[in-house]
Amino acid sequence: MRLPRSGGRSGRGRTGRTDGLETGAPRIGRSVLRVAGVLGLVYVLLAGSLTYWQVVQADALTLNPANPLIQAAQETTLPGEILDSRGTVLAKSVRLSNGSQLRQYLTDPSLGPLLGYRSAMYGTAGLEAAEDGVLVGLAGQSESDLLLRKLRFRPYQPEDVVLGIDERLQAETERLMAGRRGAVVAIDPSTGQILALVSSPGFDPNAIANPATATASFTRLSSDAASPLLDRATQGLFVPGSVFKLVTSIAALGSGTITPQTTYPDQPAEEKTGFLVDGYRVIDGHHPFTGNIALNYTQALEVSCNIYFAHVGLALGGGRLVQWAERLGFGAPIPFDLPTATSQVTSGGGPLPGGFKDQVELANAAYGQAQVLVTPLQMALVASAIANGGVLMQPRLVIATRDQNGTTHPIGPSQWRNVVDPATASTIANAMEQAVSSAWGAPFAGLGKVPGVPTAGKTGTAQLGGSGEPHSWFVGFAPVKGAKIAVAVLLERAGSGATEAAPLASKVMADYLSLQQAAGS
Repeated sequence: MRLPRSGGRSGRGRTGRTDGLETGAPRIGRSVLRVAGVLGLVYVLLAGSLTYWQVVQADALTLNPANPLIQAAQETTLPGEILDSRGTVLAKSVRLSNGSQLRQYLTDPSLGPLLGYRSAMYGTAGLEAAEDGVLVGLAGQSESDLLLRKLRFRPYQPEDVVLGIDERLQAETERLMAGRRGAVVAIDPSTGQILALVSSPGFDPNAIANPATATASFTRLSSDAASPLLDRATQGLFVPGSVFKLVTSIAALGSGTITPQTTYPDQPAEEKTGFLVDGYRVIDGHHPFTGNIALNYTQALEVSCNIYFAHVGLALGGGRLVQWAERLGFGAPIPFDLPTATSQVTSGGGPLPGGFKDQVELANAAYGQAQVLVTPLQMALVASAIANGGVLMQPRLVIATRDQNGTTHPIGPSQWRNVVDPATASTIANAMEQAVSSAWGAPFAGLGKVPGVPTAGKTGTAQLGGSGEPHSWFVGFAPVKGAKIAVAVLLERAGSGATEAAPLASKVMADYLSLQQAAGS
């Protein structure tokens, strides 16, 4: 006779309960370990997150203009001054009788786009925004400093900001640019120190800082077709024309695609017929005096031969052209004190290496047309790298801060990238010197030479289509050996680079060298 099945189940159940009492502790232990592991992971993530935001990102958060600490500091503390390299005050704040404060700008309008403004109605812009944390006294403070600030007699410690520009050079450059649209960037190639940064037209930041005139002034400037609020030097993007041949030179010589002796046998005939690239003819008939000579690299740069550089671009390939341009800062914002637009060799998205649409775009890009767009700051860095033996220094506008005790804290130069070897940089520099001084080069860039000083330079006349004048460019440096200054000059819709930008660049370089000589005497 079989026992009831239910009884068997009951027996197994009793046995299971007995077994459960014997194995339950390890199971509970494993569950506790799992919970502990999850909690441990959560704590690790929290600790990592706190470390990231309070240590890694502490300065970025502290100096963010939207930080309430900065806003509080602005209301209770007079921000520090902004000075030029010689100690000339460019901006300072004063306390008014009603308890409010007013920012005052004590120099010419060319500094408007650079300095920006500090306004109760419109906030901060330009350098005032970029250095806000330093100027109001929050930069460099530890977490404990920030926590204890309310207990101090002076909760904030504003600092002055010292720029590398010489206000005298800035003012003279602004005078040369009067009535023109464009930009001038002057830089010390060996240190990256910005010597002048002019965007024209500029504006008077006092009109925005003053509450009585702020609304009318800001409305007028914002609607002005000349875009005076735009810093053309760092954020304007322009077709470069032939000054981009320096980038192609760095890429082609640096990669070994060409040598200084490279020639293209078809080039002389193509001066008359054009260089046919996939049905498109590259035309270059502005140096007929070279006749049937197959130009080498130096000669091609001297006479700014588009056909030669179109050949070079096709031999180089789009991928390598873009990669070498990226060494100079193309393709990403430049690390700088002010926001910068991104210079490009092509708009990208094409099927060819580097993102070029076709061979026609590549051939035209190699001499600075097609989809190439650059900032004047970017082209000043190209000249600077060549002048400095292939080493590109990080550009810097701020060279020091000064605390309330009057102690200056220098911000030293920093090497950014090794762009090309010294021998290649020297080859390009020598060709640029020929471009402003040889019989062949002088008609194209001779007006860019600094009188009595060995000078390297390259002009650009950027065709824009339509009926308007082209952009006028000059980039260069002086002296050729041991360069003290490198410049990029852009004049919008001004015409020939040889007749417009070149003489202005020569004057800027000569002015700076004269100031340096006077300071050393």
